[in-house]
Amino acid sequence: MNAIDLTPLYRSTVGFDRVASLLDSALRGNQSTPGYPPYNIEVVRENEYSISLAVAGFNESELDIQVENGTLTVSGVKNKDEEDKKYLYQGIATRSFERKFNLADYIKVEGANLENGLLKISLVKEIPEAMKAKKINIGSGKQIEHK
Repeated sequence: MNAIDLTPLYRSTVGFDRVASLLDSALRGNQSTPGYPPYNIEVVRENEYSISLAVAGFNESELDIQVENGTLTVSGVKNKDEEDKKYLYQGIATRSFERKFNLADYIKVEGANLENGLLKISLVKEIPEAMKAKKINIGSGKQIEHK
């Protein structure tokens, strides 16, 4: 696979170092979890998102959700049943998994619910007041005296 040269980006931006690592990991893909469990990412409203993971067969105590350094990690470890079951056919996967999601700046995890085999994680984008656009009126600033 060809590498992408991000040098022109660095000539005109400051503080976007994380973009390079996000692009690199997205292009390489996560080979350890090829598609399990399946998931959806949904825009609920402006600045509100939801991630739904199909985790049929798992209960709340077998799932773990953590956020660290802008990465949301959802993992599941299935507890072994006390009695060994003998299946004629087992089509519901209950193997352990770990799924990671890179979160943009100011994305916060609001909460999570497990219902009907779907784990729904609510996310919200909270931009700090200091980062929001402000209108500056002309003539409202201090005058600087020149000597």
